[in-house]
Amino acid sequence: MSAQPPSGSAGALPAEPGRAPSAEPGREAPAANRILREIFSGGAVVTVLAVVLALLIAGVLIAATDSGVQAAFGYFFAQPGDSFLAIGNAVGGAYSSLFQGSIYNFMRPGFLNGIKPLTETLTFATPLIVAGLGVALAFRVGMFNIGGRGQILIAAAVAGWISWSFPMPFFIHALVATIGAIVGGALWGGIAGLLKARTGAHEVIVTIMLNYVAFYLISFMLRTPGALQSAGSNNPKSPAALPTAVYPKLSDLITLFGGGPTTFRVNAGFIIAILATIFVWYIVNRSSLGFRFRAVGENPRAARVAGINVNMVYILAMVLSGGLVGLAGADQVLGSTPSGFSSGVDAGIGFDAITVALLGRSRPWGVFFSGLLFGALKAGSYTMQASEQIPIDIVLVVQSVIVLLIAAPPLVRTVFHLPKPGIQPRTRRTAGVVTK
Repeated sequence: MSAQPPSGSAGALPAEPGRAPSAEPGREAPAANRILREIFSGGAVVTVLAVVLALLIAGVLIAATDSGVQAAFGYFFAQPGDSFLAIGNAVGGAYSSLFQGSIYNFMRPGFLNGIKPLTETLTFATPLIVAGLGVALAFRVGMFNIGGRGQILIAAAVAGWISWSFPMPFFIHALVATIGAIVGGALWGGIAGLLKARTGAHEVIVTIMLNYVAFYLISFMLRTPGALQSAGSNNPKSPAALPTAVYPKLSDLITLFGGGPTTFRVNAGFIIAILATIFVWYIVNRSSLGFRFRAVGENPRAARVAGINVNMVYILAMVLSGGLVGLAGADQVLGSTPSGFSSGVDAGIGFDAITVALLGRSRPWGVFFSGLLFGALKAGSYTMQASEQIPIDIVLVVQSVIVLLIAAPPLVRTVFHLPKPGIQPRTRRTAGVVTK
């Protein structure tokens, strides 16, 4: 005879004393499943998969524009294997060249020669990292600093002027010029923060206008004798930095310690980029100022009610942001182009920094590795063009697609069937019936 369940139950009897229940209605998923779900629903996995998807899309474009692939598809139905072989050769050759131009070249004899592409990646990544940190810091406060170009130009002008106008001892000269670049970028960025705090002017409009002001101001000074123009020259170019103000290269240190002669371009600016990353990480995550930055970024009205001086936070954020971007100007003048600079010294870094900050999700170490990735893409693109005749524009496509996918994480989750963050999977509820 079957036992009847008590009223109000779902068809299950309570377990007898000392006996385990026959079923657990609210049973949780295993710990391993929960951990995997948290990992695959996190932003880091979405970022990595966005890069992978962008490389796949670029591979399609490389194959579609390759002349060998086009020729093989002309007789696809006669010999389809040739078409797939041509696609593999085109895409594989492109990405192999990208690797050899940015990480390690197995064709060169010796480790130091083979590792030279990695040093080129670090060279290209250095200004992207420090400028990206500045943009990311503004993002954390809810501000959009797209005035990197103007801040780099002003910082480069200040650092360059100090580098050739004031002879100083080695190391001290480079340090003073770097501090001057930080101050120049900080003041130029602080203008936008001050106007937003005092008048409510939107920082996007202000920084865009300041970009034009800085560009035409520096262009005028580079054409004016006695200002920034090199003496005795009619070209709009500055004098060369004094040797005492130039960042020492890694190759000089290797030679100093008996490593043999090398020609690496990477310099002490990369060490400054690492120190800047640690500094921003400490400010954002370990300081009271960083707490105020995050609070204002989340909700400025609630932060104001909590007693935080929101206007002062806006000013400080843009000052720090501009100072970090100014480090990129110092690297351009004292590291990459110590022979003098022109009005194009920013080299698009101010706008590339926005992409780096977005890919790094405005987190200091995320920005650091994002800068390394974009530095590798830039360094490897030249080798890819020279060896495989693939346009550098393909790399720009990769960067653009990465930004598009980072801005639309649901698209990446849909393509790779990733779980949505914050949503727990349904648990199966079972009901047992105890019979006699």
